[in-house]
Amino acid sequence: MNRKNQRNQENNRNPQKLHILEVNKFYPPHVGGIETVIAQRADYLATRPDVELKVLVCQERGKGITEQKSRNFELIRCASAGVFCSCPVSLEFFRKFAVLAGWADVIEFHTPFPLGDLACLLSHCHCRIVISWHSDVIRQKYLLKFYQPILKKFLQRADCIITATEGHIQSSAFLPTFRDKCRIIPYPVRIPDYENIEYKPVLRKKLKNPAHIKLLFVGRFVYYKGVDILLKAFRQVHNCELFLCGTGILESELRSLAENLAVHFLGKLSDADLKAAFADCDIFILPSVQNSEAFGIVQQEAMIYGKPVINTNLPTGVPCVSIHGETGLTVEPGDVRELARAIQTLADSSELRKIYGENARKRVYDCYESNRIMQEVYDVLCGNR
Repeated sequence: MNRKNQRNQENNRNPQKLHILEVNKFYPPHVGGIETVIAQRADYLATRPDVELKVLVCQERGKGITEQKSRNFELIRCASAGVFCSCPVSLEFFRKFAVLAGWADVIEFHTPFPLGDLACLLSHCHCRIVISWHSDVIRQKYLLKFYQPILKKFLQRADCIITATEGHIQSSAFLPTFRDKCRIIPYPVRIPDYENIEYKPVLRKKLKNPAHIKLLFVGRFVYYKGVDILLKAFRQVHNCELFLCGTGILESELRSLAENLAVHFLGKLSDADLKAAFADCDIFILPSVQNSEAFGIVQQEAMIYGKPVINTNLPTGVPCVSIHGETGLTVEPGDVRELARAIQTLADSSELRKIYGENARKRVYDCYESNRIMQEVYDVLCGNR
């Protein structure tokens, strides 16, 4: 950072406020679980009178832009030449980060984001560093051998590492070495956002048979979501209809698998219709098959409406959200027959669906309420934990 920029940043500092820099690849309207989390962080931190907040992200492609979201919240979207191996290609990101690192009291990085790791190490910034660890790098294994030394140094540099569950630590190839730095803070749910919605029978009105049980999947049509496994299992299920909400590169392949089945492709729904879909389904299914699925926020969204969940026994945080035999059923990843049995078990028992659904709703209120969890995050950013 040159001296002029450093002086400008120092002159813009309010010494009475905590200067927080949030760093991630993207920000909404880009769709993704991490983007949902960072938006929750920003919305909460921007309401605090003792915080000045800046969020540094990249465009998927195109020129950079800065948005003043509120009086104390600035969103900086850096120019990008595109995306390579799920990571934006942006030289501007390094320049912007070098300037903002001199302004910040604490920086929270949302990983995996190799550009962020490298920018931190190159800047030699001296502020507090917090890593929110969402997942290991799973698919780009050939690049991991080059990235691994950077990641290890980045983890050594961190003052604290936030994970959503114990499963994030245990399933990671890197975090067990840094367990003493880890703090488990689950992803929050802003419960009021889901209350008092206008009920719309978005699924019911599409049923071919009004007596059928409504099964719902929400997510991208990508390799680790296991939608192909769900469709194969659905062939063995009776008296149900399946609703798939999402888009992705596998859509054509999935439509072929769904031929002659009672399957409805809903595409991308508006926020209001998506909430209505969660409220209207009978069973929610998250059939993920790879560790890229580290938590599954969509489980919480179904649970808040009192819906039983079928998830998979990944070594990540997925089975820690909805608990087997308490709020739903957990099956082995990729096991078509076991998934079909679990679906049929819940479809055949309205009483079991009711019990699991009531437990699911209670679990969200007891474990994932936003204000309490966000206060924990703030305490970590401040260094109070």
